[in-house]
Amino acid sequence: MSIVQAELPQARLLDLFAGTGTLGIEALWRGARRVEFVELSPRSLAALRDNLRALGAEPAAAVHRADALKFVARLSADAFDIAFADPPYRLGLAERLARRWLELPFATVLGIEHEKAVHLPGSEDRRVYGDTVVTFYRTG
Repeated sequence: MSIVQAELPQARLLDLFAGTGTLGIEALWRGARRVEFVELSPRSLAALRDNLRALGAEPAAAVHRADALKFVARLSADAFDIAFADPPYRLGLAERLARRWLELPFATVLGIEHEKAVHLPGSEDRRVYGDTVVTFYRTG
């Protein structure tokens, strides 16, 4: 989150594969104007909604029960300022999401968390944290 700190104030943020919403909720507390959460798992969605309610963050949030790749397929260019994704490993989802962004950048900044052994197409901005990497994409 500190990598995009300067871009967070008033940002429209997308949290893909949101899980319990940790990344998006942190972005709200760091100044994001609005966060849209996309998650498919009913259990994770319930925890996400509980977290938003407990923190009083519901007015600045939208929660979508959806497949993240299908969700971004419907987005237009620059629909969001920042997007984060933490897809499940070993399913090729990080690669598919990166290719979609390269076709149509739906956010000015996209960060995708993935396994260290995976090299996503189109970006060399890789931040390594142990066995995990966050690859960043930026327009312009």
